[in-house]
Amino acid sequence: MEAVAKLRNVPTSPQKMRIVADMIRGQKVSKALGILKFESKVGAKAIEKTLLSAVSNWQNKYDNAKLEEADLYIKTIFVDGGSSLKRLRPAPQGRGHRILKRSNHITLVVAPSAAPSIEESSSAE
Repeated sequence: MEAVAKLRNVPTSPQKMRIVADMIRGQKVSKALGILKFESKVGAKAIEKTLLSAVSNWQNKYDNAKLEEADLYIKTIFVDGGSSLKRLRPAPQGRGHRILKRSNHITLVVAPSAAPSIEESSSAE
């Protein structure tokens, strides 16, 4: 019982986005939203948007379950590098230095904390 949300081609470097992702990994959804709302780092808004989308996806997938009883938490979150825009910047003596404008992809998975795991159900048999 998990739901996935992906946000692609976010125009921020993956290194900056991973700092924010590390702060909320494994947290409850309500606590993570509180952290992201007041975080001043660049990637906080994008990850907050992705987290709200994942919660909405979970509600659409399991419409008979109640959100309050599910007690959702962030199961996994990872940030991959996206495409890079290559630009040239003027440098001394007629040279040009390459500037890379990086982007990233965010993948976020939420799951209820009360759901039984696969190991528990197989060991009971």
